[in-house]
Amino acid sequence: MREFTIAAIPGDGIGSEVIEAGLQVLQTVAARDGGFKLRIETFPWGTDYYLEHGKMMADDALDTLKRFDAIYFGSAGDPRVPDHISLWGLRLAICQPLDQYANVRPARLLPGIQGPLRDVGADDLDWVIVRENSEGEYAGVGGRVHTGLPEEVGMDVAVFTRSGVERIQRFAMDLARSRPRKKLTLVTKSNAQRHGLVFWDDVFEVIRKDYPDVETDKMLVDAMTTRMVLDPRSLDTIVATNLHADVLSDLAAALTGSLGIAPTANLRPERDWPSMFEPIHGSAFDIMGQGIANPIGSFWSAVMMLDHLGEPSAASALMTAIEHVTAHGNVLPRDLGGNAPTVQVTEEVIAALEGRNA
Repeated sequence: MREFTIAAIPGDGIGSEVIEAGLQVLQTVAARDGGFKLRIETFPWGTDYYLEHGKMMADDALDTLKRFDAIYFGSAGDPRVPDHISLWGLRLAICQPLDQYANVRPARLLPGIQGPLRDVGADDLDWVIVRENSEGEYAGVGGRVHTGLPEEVGMDVAVFTRSGVERIQRFAMDLARSRPRKKLTLVTKSNAQRHGLVFWDDVFEVIRKDYPDVETDKMLVDAMTTRMVLDPRSLDTIVATNLHADVLSDLAAALTGSLGIAPTANLRPERDWPSMFEPIHGSAFDIMGQGIANPIGSFWSAVMMLDHLGEPSAASALMTAIEHVTAHGNVLPRDLGGNAPTVQVTEEVIAALEGRNA
């Protein structure tokens, strides 16, 4: 029997709630499938760990994580610690050293979910946003000098390398080629950012010639927000820089009904190190401990993890169970218009997997 090792890092806020729910669902999927099993180890890294040890994760965390097949992550962020400490001390401290450079964020209307856009159905909004995940605006290059003085300077430098830009754009091209519409939109801001983003555009002009079967176009990021709202059907696969895709994917999640359903895969396509899978909703401290967090984003992230691990049948079964629950609509979390707590939504998805609520 195939066995996969999963490192679970619940992190902060509602992370522990949705990851616990996701692990229950994953074990049900494995038992139902019968062809593989999951060996899961949970790590207590996050803000509580920081407050006790002065760091967000253990010194040997990266070496430890490299031994796993995949990472299942909850969230990073806690009002007791500045966000730049928690983010750079945990999530980015994993993504960047493990070079998980392809961040993939599907966005589509699930059955039974009504998004905020009038007369837009499931056939009109089915996107995948590919986010460059290792450099750009989040490269971490910069600093502050003359702190506290009138002439204080704070600077972040957006870094674009040819290897980094080309590999994410080729990844997006390959993904677009695998989808029925074979369409890719490049997001840019090269009218104002006349060095890094002109370079981003120039690389795209070179590599798109290798993909004559993929229809391509280019959009300034500000105009892209309008297009996502007014003409969603014109979009399919989207590739953007670290910052631009971060913002656009939150808009995409809202347009599909809620940030709570949106999944993420932080991929290391070469597979020499593990990839990391997480819901995008963050720590949501305003609802922490109330038992009302929407676990669907963690379930959909688990779908992506199973698919990445080479278990497409199990991934499909879990996605079908999620869609069964949303389509029926009688057990939905609050952010999707229902009143079901986290535990009930989880139980309903498990029941759908086991064929008990057909």
